[in-house]
Amino acid sequence: MLVPMLFILPLGLVPVCVAAAILLARIVDGARRALHVERTLLGLADAWHVVGPVAVLAAAGETSPRIDHWPLYVVALGAQFLVDFAAAAVRGRVALGIAPHQQLRSFMPVWLMDSALAPIGLAVAIAANGASLAFALALPLVALLSLFAREHRTQIDRTLELSHAYRGTAYLLGDVIEGDDAYTGSHSRDVVELTLQVASRLELDGNELRQAEFVALLHDVGKVRIPNEIINKPGPLTPEERGIMNAHTIEGEKMLEQVGGLLGEVGRLVRSCHEHYDGAGYPDGLAGTEIPLVARIVCCCDAFHAMTSDRAYRKALPLETALAELRDNSGTQFDPQVVAALVAVVHG
Repeated sequence: MLVPMLFILPLGLVPVCVAAAILLARIVDGARRALHVERTLLGLADAWHVVGPVAVLAAAGETSPRIDHWPLYVVALGAQFLVDFAAAAVRGRVALGIAPHQQLRSFMPVWLMDSALAPIGLAVAIAANGASLAFALALPLVALLSLFAREHRTQIDRTLELSHAYRGTAYLLGDVIEGDDAYTGSHSRDVVELTLQVASRLELDGNELRQAEFVALLHDVGKVRIPNEIINKPGPLTPEERGIMNAHTIEGEKMLEQVGGLLGEVGRLVRSCHEHYDGAGYPDGLAGTEIPLVARIVCCCDAFHAMTSDRAYRKALPLETALAELRDNSGTQFDPQVVAALVAVVHG
């Protein structure tokens, strides 16, 4: 509907009308639930994108839509994207501390959708050039898109509910680990925080971040099936004991596969958390990029936290000693890019 408005209304009124429409939509939506005044007013910032095309068309002196002026309209659409991203980037940086380049990925689907709908809006604008009420021809399309949007939102809500259920199950399993062995439980929770910081620095997407959280929390879940006298043994393990200990990744995978769904997928990543970048790890001897990136991150963060924590058989290493150990094993035990990201996170 925006494109016809650019040609039917005086250009100066278009941003005002869009802002009013956003405000009205927020009020109507809020009346169905609880109206948050501050969120409603904040929604007015969503009208900033209109300034871009209005400025371009005003500068060009455009008065009526013509198909042969399409290069101008492409520039106007680009201006819309630029202003929209600039406003959101500033808000995201100030309010949430998110770097602009990290926000860019989330804008791509929106821009693709706008690019697909803009020609339809232009066609309606051309039709409305001779009859101002012709814009009403687009209303069935708007209603259809609204229906699709509601269905999509319902699917998202169900996915979020399922995600919360999985997260609750994952943290319940984390509590089970902690109840069985206090060090392993607290260690896993600390590794979660470190893993998410490294994963964010490596710019993993939302799905990968969720996997990273669960894998970091549950990478030692299989240890509940390992005898405590082996886990807490104050000294080096015998070859037989080492074999039993190393089986905890496979046991963890089996346990999570029994839960199924998302945690079943996490189980396959948990299995790989002790693989080494040079192929010398266990249980499958994977190497390099054969090892999932999430597992490579957890492997590095797990080792670093273990080195900087008191264990039954040794005291914690100093921070710089642990970092030097990571650098020395970069390219052998650990992925070099993960080591670099972890060192950057630790140094702030």
